[in-house]
Amino acid sequence: MYKAEYLKSFVKDVFSKMGCPDEDAQIIADVFIQAELRGLPSHGMLRLKDYFQLWQAKRINVKPNITVVHETPSTAVVDGDNAIGMVAAYRSMQIAIDKARQVGTGWVATRNSNHYGIAGYYAMMALKDDMIGISVTNANPLVAPTFSVQRMLGTNPLAVAIPAGKYRPFVADFSSTPISRGKLAVMEKKGLNCDWGYVQDKDGNPSQDPSILSKGGSMLTLGGDYEHGSHKGFCMAATIDIFSAVLSGANFGPFVPPSVAYLPVLDKKVGEGTGHFFGALRIDAFQPADQFKAKMDLWIETFKNAKPIPGKKVIIPGEPEFENEELLSREGIPLVPAIAKDVKEIADYFGVPFEIL
Repeated sequence: MYKAEYLKSFVKDVFSKMGCPDEDAQIIADVFIQAELRGLPSHGMLRLKDYFQLWQAKRINVKPNITVVHETPSTAVVDGDNAIGMVAAYRSMQIAIDKARQVGTGWVATRNSNHYGIAGYYAMMALKDDMIGISVTNANPLVAPTFSVQRMLGTNPLAVAIPAGKYRPFVADFSSTPISRGKLAVMEKKGLNCDWGYVQDKDGNPSQDPSILSKGGSMLTLGGDYEHGSHKGFCMAATIDIFSAVLSGANFGPFVPPSVAYLPVLDKKVGEGTGHFFGALRIDAFQPADQFKAKMDLWIETFKNAKPIPGKKVIIPGEPEFENEELLSREGIPLVPAIAKDVKEIADYFGVPFEIL
């Protein structure tokens, strides 16, 4: 097991070696390790190899000039200058929060960015200011719309963080697909099959092969198939794509640049880079914050006390992640041996110490 601070320091050192300023490297490392702690390793150390290869291919800008290219008192469009996604996203969400402090709500659309890690990290940034945070992003196209075999959309996640009083915040953070690409990669490294309804082969046949994407297959939207509501997952993914890209001026749908170096960048573009969208809503712009948080406590208690299926319990969004964070902060973070091996190779390349446990 690895201590969170050990991995965070290591990731910061690696991105510093790539040329990132210290502040940016710290942000990136924090997002990486929050993913691990919250039980989302698909967006944690597994992704280090992706960023390393993108850096080698000169497809990310480690010293970006991130700028606001359009704004009103409550809105802004941010150009990320092809930054590592965590850096552009962090600064964009901070702008949304700053605007909410001034006028009640803040909304930021970001273009010319890259993969930004876990969506929930940015939504949760708003909590300390008694705000509701919202974060969405589009992603490289690996997902087929309902009734299609063509990869047109990303896994396009949605995260919403809402503060409470005596309870931990409500944090919904989920993709518009039944599984993330990273989790498929983890399954592949473990030699496991995935469940039915996650992916299909190049001809549209159901598959359990987690490596199917490398064979021309595609991921499916939430629901898996039309009979189980995949069209609703398609609607969600499409809405996020429009907010993230059409609104910001980023590439949408099949034109989003891949977040892995082994996939080529398309010659055709309809915008700049990957797109995100962020929102911050100051609670006291609607009602006193203490009053709202008391009602949120009541909401959480009401749903926690819902009659459960025998042997189960009703789980409030965010509970498993907070519990996981407490556990792994105490006991350490495990790494799949194949991932640890990849990390060690990157460590050796940069001359950064890393121990395989």
